[in-house]
Amino acid sequence: MALPSYDRIGPRGAVSSTHHLGTAAAAAVLADGGNAFDAAVACGFVLQVVEPHLCGPGGELPAVFVTAADPTPQVLCAQGVAPAAATTERLRAEGCAIVPGTGLLPATVPGAWDGWLTLLRDHGTRELADVLGPALGYAEHGFPLVPRVPVTIGAVAEHFRAHWPSSAETWLPGGRVPAAGEILRLPTLAATWRRLLDEAVGATREARIDAARDAWYRGFVAEEIERFCATPVHDGTGTAHTGLLTADDLDRWSAHYEPAVLTDAGRGWSVAKCGPWSQGPVLAQQLALLGDPQLPGGVATAETVHAAAEAAKLAFADREAWYGDSPGAASGDLLDDLLAPAYAAQRRSLIGPESDGTLRPGSPGGRTPVLGAYAATPGAGRGTGTEGPGSGEPTVARDGATRGDTVHVDVVDAAGNMVSVTPSGGWLQSSPTIPALGFCLGTRGQMFWLEDGLSSSLVPGRMPRTTLSPSLALRDGEPAVAFGTPGGDQQDQWQLCFLLALVYGGFAPESLLQGAIDAPTWHSTAFPASFAPRGWEPHGLVVESRLGADTLAYLRRRGHDVTDAGPWALGRMCAAGRFPAPGGIALHAAVDPRSGVGGAIAV
Repeated sequence: MALPSYDRIGPRGAVSSTHHLGTAAAAAVLADGGNAFDAAVACGFVLQVVEPHLCGPGGELPAVFVTAADPTPQVLCAQGVAPAAATTERLRAEGCAIVPGTGLLPATVPGAWDGWLTLLRDHGTRELADVLGPALGYAEHGFPLVPRVPVTIGAVAEHFRAHWPSSAETWLPGGRVPAAGEILRLPTLAATWRRLLDEAVGATREARIDAARDAWYRGFVAEEIERFCATPVHDGTGTAHTGLLTADDLDRWSAHYEPAVLTDAGRGWSVAKCGPWSQGPVLAQQLALLGDPQLPGGVATAETVHAAAEAAKLAFADREAWYGDSPGAASGDLLDDLLAPAYAAQRRSLIGPESDGTLRPGSPGGRTPVLGAYAATPGAGRGTGTEGPGSGEPTVARDGATRGDTVHVDVVDAAGNMVSVTPSGGWLQSSPTIPALGFCLGTRGQMFWLEDGLSSSLVPGRMPRTTLSPSLALRDGEPAVAFGTPGGDQQDQWQLCFLLALVYGGFAPESLLQGAIDAPTWHSTAFPASFAPRGWEPHGLVVESRLGADTLAYLRRRGHDVTDAGPWALGRMCAAGRFPAPGGIALHAAVDPRSGVGGAIAV
C-alpha cells in the first residue's frame, strides 16, 4: 500500500524543479528575501550545469508568469529564431530531407541568456552576480552527475571521440565515460560566465544586466559562435556541414513579451499557456475537446484515457496543420477559431468508441488544412540515417523508456509573484562544445519542415514551433498553480493528466499538488513527432501500468496499440501554488517522484 504524500508548504515561498540542486538554490534566494523571479533565474542557471543533457546556456526558454502588481498572465518568449542564411533551399542543397537533429545546421539563436536576464531585469530584485553565483560555483568547483548524464554521455562517447573532440574533452574526463555520482567540473563555461560578469558594468542594476546581455549578443560570445560555426561539423546527416548562425543573427534578436492564451479547465479553473509558436494551445484544445468531463468512476478510468487519447490526436493534428511562427498561424483570429466552442464541439463528434489511426486536422473558421507529405506519412523517419547515437534524438523516448529532454522550474512567493519556466536546448549530446565558450548550441531548428508553405516551414528569422510548454492555472480568476514538465511532445499530454487530477481528483488541500502529480499518466504517439527522425505510430498509446490490467485490456480492445511503460515511468511534473489557509495564504510545492532527482521546497 502506498504511503500518503503531501505538498511542501511554507509561508514565504515555494519552488519545484527537475533537479534538487536547482531547487535548493532557488529556495536559498527566497529565504534570503529574493522574489520568485530572482529564485527562478538562480534555479535556471544551476539546471544548465547539473542537467547538461537536458538544457544548457545555448538553449532557449518560454515562461508564463504573473506579478504581485498584475495578476494577468503574461508570456516571455525567449525562443531564438532561424538564422538569416537558413532556407529550405540551402538545407535541401545540403542533402537534407528534414532538418538534422544534431550538429550546427539546426542551430537557432540561443535565447536562454536573454530570457533569464530579461526576467531578472524587469521583475527581479537581485544582481546578476547573485543569481548566477550558485551555478558558477558548481561549474568551477564541480557537481555530482545524476545517473542519466553518464548514460547519455556513454551513448555518444564514440561519436565524440570520432567527430567532436571539444565535446570529448569536456565530457570524457581522461578519455572515459564518467560514473554516476562522479564530480565533474566545467572550467571553460565558468570562465565565460566570469567574463560576462566582468562586462556587466553600469550605473544601475538594470544597466548592468543589459551590459551582460550585450556582451553575449553583441560581444565576445556572438563573435565566438560565428567563428565556430564556420568550421564543418559531423551531424545527423552522416556528413560534415558548417553552421549558419552569425553574429548579426544574434545582434538582431531579443526576447519579447506577449499575452498568455487563457482557456477554461472546468470547476472554476482556467489555464494560461504560450501561443501557437509553441504547442501550448494543444492543452487548451484537449480541454475543449473533452468538454465538461463527467469522468465516470474516476479520473484515470479506461473511458477517460480513451477519450483523452482521441482528443490528443485531434489537437496534435491541428498543431501539425496550424501551429507555427508563420503570419497565419500567429494570428489571433486563427487561435480564436481553434478554441471556439462550436469548433470544439464539431471536432468532439469525431471521437468514437475505437482508436482512430489517421491524422485529421480540422478547418477552423473554414480554412483548408495543409499537411506536409513527410508529416502525413506514418513511419517516414525510419531508415533516414537520422537515428541512433549522436543523431539528436531527444533523451525522452516516445515510449517513456528514458525521461526528459528538458528541465522545468516553478516558483511562487508570498507577495503574489508566480512563474513557470520550461528551459531546454543546448544539450551536450546534440551539438559539439564550443571550445572557447564551454557550451554547445541548441538544435531546435529540427522542428522546422523543409517543405515550403506549411505553418512551420523553415523561414529565416522565424521561430521553430517548439514543444516547450509551461503553464499557470487560475482558480476563480486568481493565479493558483505554476506547473509543467519536460517530455517533448508529451508535455501537454502529461500536463492534461495532472490537470484532470488537480481539478477532478478530490485530493485534500494539504496534498492537492502532490496527489495530482502522483496520479497515473498516459500519452498518445499517434501524430508526427517534433524531433528527428519525426515518425509516428497511428494507434500508439503509452500508459503507466498503475492504470490496471483491466484498463489496458479495454484500451487494446478499442484498437489502441498499448505500450506498458511500467508503474512510475511517464513525466517529470513540477508544481508550485498559492492557496488560502486559515490565517492567510499557504505556499505549496510538489515534485514528480518518477525521476528520483527533482526537488520541491517551501520556506
